[in-house]
Amino acid sequence: MHFTIHSFGNGQAIPTDYAFCAKAETDHVALMKNRNPHVSWSELPDGAKSLALIMVDPDVPSVGDDVNQEDRFVPASLPRADFYHWVLIDIPPTIQEMPEGAASDGITPRGKTPGKTNFGVRGLNDYTNWFKGDPDMEGNYAGYDGPCPPWNDERVHRYYFKLFALDVPSLNLSGNFTGQDALNAMEGHILDQAQWMGTYKVNPNATLYND
Repeated sequence: MHFTIHSFGNGQAIPTDYAFCAKAETDHVALMKNRNPHVSWSELPDGAKSLALIMVDPDVPSVGDDVNQEDRFVPASLPRADFYHWVLIDIPPTIQEMPEGAASDGITPRGKTPGKTNFGVRGLNDYTNWFKGDPDMEGNYAGYDGPCPPWNDERVHRYYFKLFALDVPSLNLSGNFTGQDALNAMEGHILDQAQWMGTYKVNPNATLYND
């Protein structure tokens, strides 16, 4: 199974067009275009009845005490946790690509609604929890929302786009399901998988960390 992201090279930096935020000249961050990248796939395994696409950042600080705090930094050595940026399941195997901007084209305050789309069924990403309590942004964030790591993080974040070919036409998930819910439902149904990785940072001094 071949999986390609045409918008940036495998292992390369993700352009800001596909990010939720970027470093600003006069403030810590500015909001960006938040477009999903152009993705495509081919040579699916025999018996594939649906696909699932998951984007996860494994480099999110596990403790938020120092996150985005003045005169402080999030140390690169701090233990990290997963943060899901894109959850899309039940993609018909007849679909072979998703154009740039088809799943997200701009930031939607209070998020996008989970459920059926032209490309599959989208679940919640982790901005749902991130914006809890924010009067302007709180809501359910479904589908794609791009990178926006802490502006004071010493670690470059990695973003893994993972495509799964499944032997079932549906994972039978609906409503406010998460990336972890989707991965749990896939167990025992994965025929093949492939991935593409991009990096992103807001702190210009951040570096890759080998843990």
